[in-house]
Amino acid sequence: MIAMLREHASTLIVSALSALFAVTLILFTGILTAAIDPAVIEESGTFRAVLMMVALIFIMIALYVGAIVTANTFSTIIAGRTRTIALLRLVGASSARVRARIAGEGLVAGLVGGVAGFGIAVALCAAVTAWGPQLGWLPAGRDYPLFDPLALVAVGVVALTTWAAAWSGSRRVGRVSPIAATGAAIELPAEQSRRRPARTVWATILLVTGAALLAIGIVLGLMTPLALLISFLGGILSFTGIALGAHLVMPPLLRLSGRALGRGPSGRLAVANAVRFPERSARSTIGLVIGVTLVTMFAVALASYETMTLQAFAHSPALKAGLAETLAVTTAVFTGLVGFSAVIAAVGLVNTLSLSVLQRTRELGLLRVLGFTGAQVRRMVLVESAQMTLTALGFGLLLGVFYGWAAAQSLLGSQAGLMAPTVPWPIIGGVAVFGLVLALVAAAAPARRAIRVSPVAALAAQ
Repeated sequence: MIAMLREHASTLIVSALSALFAVTLILFTGILTAAIDPAVIEESGTFRAVLMMVALIFIMIALYVGAIVTANTFSTIIAGRTRTIALLRLVGASSARVRARIAGEGLVAGLVGGVAGFGIAVALCAAVTAWGPQLGWLPAGRDYPLFDPLALVAVGVVALTTWAAAWSGSRRVGRVSPIAATGAAIELPAEQSRRRPARTVWATILLVTGAALLAIGIVLGLMTPLALLISFLGGILSFTGIALGAHLVMPPLLRLSGRALGRGPSGRLAVANAVRFPERSARSTIGLVIGVTLVTMFAVALASYETMTLQAFAHSPALKAGLAETLAVTTAVFTGLVGFSAVIAAVGLVNTLSLSVLQRTRELGLLRVLGFTGAQVRRMVLVESAQMTLTALGFGLLLGVFYGWAAAQSLLGSQAGLMAPTVPWPIIGGVAVFGLVLALVAAAAPARRAIRVSPVAALAAQ
């Protein structure tokens, strides 16, 4: 039971954060609508619709990140359950039945996490509406809603998304044969990982289609702001292609970053481990790539948006000053919203690395028998974490700058023309520092666990 709770801790946290994010946005949209002057609402009948559209985009982003992190988590869980699954197959259980059982675990975890997130979101909104008028955040004497049927829909979507992610992550169950009952955790080596034509073809199709839609959105952005919707779809498709083909994309990047870290026996072994099993490394890094990409994308998009907007209204100093203040508040709000997705991605990295080390007990014990000290094993785990984090940071920053520029260009290209991206270096520096701290935090517990087990006990582990 403890092992199962440990396995699904990440899924529970991710689903709770996703539900908290979605429900909070939905309820705050209603609260914000109630706080706005009724005359403004009456004059602009589309005000709530626009707010809900923006909220929907952020909700979709949070669900998207949560689904990928959950799918990666369940893929790691399946790799560690190879022996148990093989034994079930040996006594007659079909792969479909075993897979349905695993997907059921995902559904339960999604429901529990979704309900927890819903409760926290309602409590948070209740606190804001209770204290907001006293603190001057909200107008007094208004009837602020604390329930919206869409909030329940959001919880249901979180649960279904978690179930679908668990089903997707358990797809390798069908490849576990009864003979595998004699082994432990199984990961596909580099050669077999590359020989997956269907996955490679789909990744290529999504990447090419998404890139084409991004190009179309940028061009159409010179004529209409609605091109942002096309670019948004292109960004989702292209990044999905990158995530689906991560087993091909990440190993070369890991090799590149490994050259800076792979010194000494522990460092060289850590670099080799990251490349030897591309799927395991891809699962560990792609979640953080998503978080870094999102934060960077919105930071660059908002900075570019501010530059373009202020340039478009440069002829009116008063309007320009008002816009600058509004944009500053908007940037702070959006940064907080995107931070939720970054936290989800960080949880995925920490949990995947922890599960990976837990499932490699025999391997680590063999290293101790061959003469590795506890300090060398700990350093190997730390270097693996640093290598994955460094790779995810570099790749995510590049993707984020491009996606952020594409979003701003699609939205405001018709007003400002074609412009270079505005890069907010303080935020980029903050993302880099966060990544370095995360690398140490993510590796701390697994590193302690790696040296806590004696070599003899580790070799006896199943």
